[in-house]
Amino acid sequence: MAKTKSANLLDPKILTPAIGSAFAKLDPRLLARNPVMFVVAVVSLLTTVLFLRDLLTGGGQLGFSFQIILWLWFTVLFANFAEAVAEGRGKAQAEALRRTRTQTQAKLLPGGDRSKMTLVPGESLKVGDIVLVEAGDVIPSDGEAIEGIASVNEAAITGESAPVIRESGGDRSAVTGGTQVLSDEILVRITAAAGSTFIDRMIALVEGAERQKTPNEIALNILLAGMTLIFVLATVTIPSFAAYAGGAIPVVVLVALFVTLIPTTIGALLSAIGIAGMDRLVRFNVLAMSGRAVEAAGDIDTLLLDKTGTITLGNRQASEFRPLRGVSEIELAEAAQLASLADETPEGRSVVVLAKEKYGIRSRDMASLHARFVPFTAYTRMSGVDINEAGAEGRIRKGAVDSVLAFVNAPTEAETQGGATTLSRRGAASEAAREIQAIASDIGKAGGTPLAVARDGRLLGVIYLKDIVKGGINERFGELRRMGIRTVMITGDNPMTAAAIAAEAGVDDFLAEATPEAKLKLIRAEQAKGKLVAMCGDGANDAPALAQADVGVAMNTGTMAAREAGNMVDLDSDPTKLIEIVGIGKQLLMTRGALTTFSIANDVAKYFAIIPAMFLAFYPQLGALNIMHLGSPQSAILSAIIFNALIIIALIPLALKGIAYRPIGASALLRRNLLIYGVGGILAPFIGIKAIDLVVNSIHLI
Repeated sequence: MAKTKSANLLDPKILTPAIGSAFAKLDPRLLARNPVMFVVAVVSLLTTVLFLRDLLTGGGQLGFSFQIILWLWFTVLFANFAEAVAEGRGKAQAEALRRTRTQTQAKLLPGGDRSKMTLVPGESLKVGDIVLVEAGDVIPSDGEAIEGIASVNEAAITGESAPVIRESGGDRSAVTGGTQVLSDEILVRITAAAGSTFIDRMIALVEGAERQKTPNEIALNILLAGMTLIFVLATVTIPSFAAYAGGAIPVVVLVALFVTLIPTTIGALLSAIGIAGMDRLVRFNVLAMSGRAVEAAGDIDTLLLDKTGTITLGNRQASEFRPLRGVSEIELAEAAQLASLADETPEGRSVVVLAKEKYGIRSRDMASLHARFVPFTAYTRMSGVDINEAGAEGRIRKGAVDSVLAFVNAPTEAETQGGATTLSRRGAASEAAREIQAIASDIGKAGGTPLAVARDGRLLGVIYLKDIVKGGINERFGELRRMGIRTVMITGDNPMTAAAIAAEAGVDDFLAEATPEAKLKLIRAEQAKGKLVAMCGDGANDAPALAQADVGVAMNTGTMAAREAGNMVDLDSDPTKLIEIVGIGKQLLMTRGALTTFSIANDVAKYFAIIPAMFLAFYPQLGALNIMHLGSPQSAILSAIIFNALIIIALIPLALKGIAYRPIGASALLRRNLLIYGVGGILAPFIGIKAIDLVVNSIHLI
């Protein structure tokens, strides 16, 4: 699995542009998106105007006011810087994607007629145009393969060097502009015009240009705005208390108090946390179409997983030969191997390998046998070989049990020509059929697939094909269970086989003989219970379910319909990645929750650190609460405002990297947040403000 490299937080290529971007984000139209920091910018501007007035009139404590104003603007700039660094990592990825776009000449086939082929610029292609892409050509735009099969190098967008197969008429027909055909040729119907291709959308998304705030993020913004308003009202009442004691508090001090008490820490980092969540998915080679999808992944209750390729390895493997009574295992194995030599499917190759490894049977010289191979077809559901060995003809077949039974029970050539029916042969076949069906039933109950083998009209036994459950998958489902997520396996197998595989894999439930309608019905039923549902898919028949699911992960190798329906696209086309996506979503929510807890606890601590020092001159009795023994009211306020700005910078790496996720319950998570980030948020200001106060007084800033 290819992952894009994580950009270093100290990379000058990110930090340097972020500094300029922090100043550019002082644009009021951009600041207004963040209510808390917008208010900080407004009061910073107000105090700046008042400072300039005092500078001209010669009034006020100019040195003290200047330092407060300076750190107020630093607070705004540090918040902008956090967001700019988060965006910078996405822009680095976007720049890499831009380099994949090349100006190509497309071989346009008007009406699909090869004789009228013309070369046109790739940018001039329209939706519905048909182009020919041959070996060595770059695919000019997104489309669907409508004819042919080819190997395609998609390393430009996935980072994976191994070529992939794209072919018409299946679930691997979607092709992406900017990728290169390595062999053969395909006809492609264009599905995206210039400027709206998949890579164009990826660039816009990873740059954050289209990142919409999630419902939880909007709700938290409203909460922070409400808290800010409360502290506005609280701050404007303070002068009356000072006036009652016969004194006055400068506006710059009130502003400093206000800024240190409102939730500036989480307000400054909130946008960066959301951007970083999407960026983590991008670096994991998953493209989220919205921040809502990332967040929803963290709240998933039900996870639908396709069996093949997700829970199992994807290819059934021959694991055992089960002969009938009177038939030796080596006789069955030899016949099965002969019938499989021309079978290039993974199942067919596994039969040859099993016969070779278990019984030492080597491949035969098929020329001397005058073999004529019989390929598998959907109609016969069998494959095999007809041989002529030493003048004796023979027919070997392997395939679905009912098809092989029908083959064995078919009249022989002699019987067809009017010869006498051999009752003993019919009776033996009937008895063997019952034994074959009993073995097949046992295999089905165990979750396997039975293939019957017959030679010259005689049943020999059954090949046991087993779906190999991926190693460690049971533990991974246990981890999801501890997260509170219910897992459901989706498969087209019969209920008996599905139940056996579900039990071995450790999923909570399964949907057998699944149809598009059945998948959609299951998702809607779960959502009707108030649950969030995630699923993955790659075919056109998965599109309705992907669109209905709260988190729909489409495989990049899948059809365009699936990619358009999902709200995430896995560029590596690895269905098991859905489990990691859930973890990334939960990490985003945990990071936001942890830093919110820290920010609120931080504000409470700053309140008790500043208020006693501020009112000490008016109410000497408050000296008992000045447990930090700060040097003076001015140094207390300056130290608090400096700490308030620096803590934002200190928490940027945590906001971008995210809180390490562990599958623990909600109550345990709340306790951990309170103990680590709650207690930490209370202690940090006392330690930090005291340390800064010592420095401020030692170098005589006040």
